[in-house]
Amino acid sequence: MISLQHLHFAYNKAVPILQDVNLELSPGRIYGLLGKNGVGKSSLMYNMCGLLFPSSGSCSVLGHTPSRRDPAFLQQVCLLPEDFEMPAMSIDQYIRLYAPFYPAFSSDAFEGHLQTFGIPRQQSLPALSHGQQKKVLISFTLATNARLILMDEPTNGLDVPSKRQFRKVIAGSLREDQSIVISTHQVKDLDSLIDEVLILEDHRIILQEAISSITEKLSFRQVMSLEETEAPIYSEGALKGYAVVAVNRKAEQSRMDMEMFFNAVMTEKEKILPLFNR
Repeated sequence: MISLQHLHFAYNKAVPILQDVNLELSPGRIYGLLGKNGVGKSSLMYNMCGLLFPSSGSCSVLGHTPSRRDPAFLQQVCLLPEDFEMPAMSIDQYIRLYAPFYPAFSSDAFEGHLQTFGIPRQQSLPALSHGQQKKVLISFTLATNARLILMDEPTNGLDVPSKRQFRKVIAGSLREDQSIVISTHQVKDLDSLIDEVLILEDHRIILQEAISSITEKLSFRQVMSLEETEAPIYSEGALKGYAVVAVNRKAEQSRMDMEMFFNAVMTEKEKILPLFNR
């Protein structure tokens, strides 16, 4: 569905942003694109949707080359940007103006997402807060039913209850022929939501792994003393003892802590990446 081969991107030759990025994404999955601020997550997503062009290498999305911006491609891809400015119009006017660009747009789905977020459809966009406007955009993006949905820092500006609502609408929206890529540095917001982790660091994807594979090879637990865990890879102080990431030598079942895993990879790359990179 999505294939990036040896992709390089730079705003100028002196400042490389992406180097030799190789990535294969499949339909029916939600991907979490994780990385620190400024690492190039937005640039990678913008290359996927044709707003930025690779310096070299190839990018194929849904059988199209995004940089050509063919209408048949643009109808199947929807990007939710991190920064936006809403036009001075009502929500209904917004839908009448922009929904025709997406042949599979569902008014019923849009209405359902607005209800989940508690946004009245009769509202004027300028009358909404920034967080409420973002909820409208999230609702619109999902209602397009585009085969590739890209969301750049979608939880920025959302309060805790709204982040819970966000996870709910995402989890109930994915179709078998769709891929959703969610970029964030607020890693905890993606807990229990994504199927596969992508970590961008040092200009490239350093890890791509399914959640099921991560929890098969690593265990996540709370312990009172570090002596209770044999050779933990990574640990953090918790309210009661320590939160620990360790090699899952006994095939234990544990619930993955996304933030802990990301911090562990960032801190202990030389110990964790060899477990996954084949």
